[in-house]
Amino acid sequence: MAKPGYGKRSAPGQQPRTHDDFATLPTRERYVAGFVDSLPEGAEMGIKRLAKQLPLYGQQAISTAMNALSVAGHLRRVRCAVGAGDETRWVFRTFWSRTARDNEWWTTYLATETAARTAAPAEPTAASAPPAPAPVAVPQQRTAPEAAPDPAPATAPSAPAAPAATAAPPAALSPAYLALAELGRKDIRLALSADDCAALEALATEWLDRGVTTDYLTSALTAGLPAQVDCPPRFVRRRLTDKIPPQLPTTTPNTSPGTGTPAPRLLMECTDCGRPGRPEALPDGLCRPCRAAHSSGGHPSPGPTEIATVKAHMANLRDLLKPV
Repeated sequence: MAKPGYGKRSAPGQQPRTHDDFATLPTRERYVAGFVDSLPEGAEMGIKRLAKQLPLYGQQAISTAMNALSVAGHLRRVRCAVGAGDETRWVFRTFWSRTARDNEWWTTYLATETAARTAAPAEPTAASAPPAPAPVAVPQQRTAPEAAPDPAPATAPSAPAAPAATAAPPAALSPAYLALAELGRKDIRLALSADDCAALEALATEWLDRGVTTDYLTSALTAGLPAQVDCPPRFVRRRLTDKIPPQLPTTTPNTSPGTGTPAPRLLMECTDCGRPGRPEALPDGLCRPCRAAHSSGGHPSPGPTEIATVKAHMANLRDLLKPV
């Protein structure tokens, strides 16, 4: 099985299994198709993994068979971005259909899959979320008892006790201040005092206002440090001033409606070489060079640039082999 999110995905609307599902395919392709069709959802679909599970054929034969199954309309390979913000990652999936589909069907289906991913909310809605438990009242924490004052002299008249002044709660520290305070833990050469953090807080806040994260800020300040930093506050101030990132717009054109987050992307990739592209640019699931190679039964003929490069390389080798 592949990692969660990767691997095999079954296309909808397939016909029930029969003994004649892949009867029109050659023996090797029929063998590989029957095995892939029996794999569960999320199974790993890499060429090396399939070759280990199918002892009759090697990696090159499995790769050629997968190309043929793509041309026959049984599979398409895609890559899509999942997650949001700094947690975005690319996952690779192989959509499989026991029933052969033409290029128009695959293009429409992948476009629908992209639209469904774009419209899907990043977070569960209130209707689908489980009911939150009622908030529980938390008792106020007790402070340490103050030391009892010295007893007043017996001769002194007792004065009325003044009401105790309540201490103001400490102000919450800003993310910029906390990032500066953590520098000393990341690298002792940039250890700052509380006064240093307060003096540099405004410069660090300007970085965060330009859309960078605290991790980015910390990395920019600690990267490539000299062997010794004589004055950490002055050094950090110089970097905050000289390396401040450019001002970027708060929203980008490629965003989901009403969310402000990048719209999920889905790209089909060539079944043979893995080159990404739009579904309509990869008919039969193959890019132009791989499709030409598949049609001719071999590798595509080299272009003029490749021929000139090979000739120049061979001439250079001949010059090196000449006796001095």
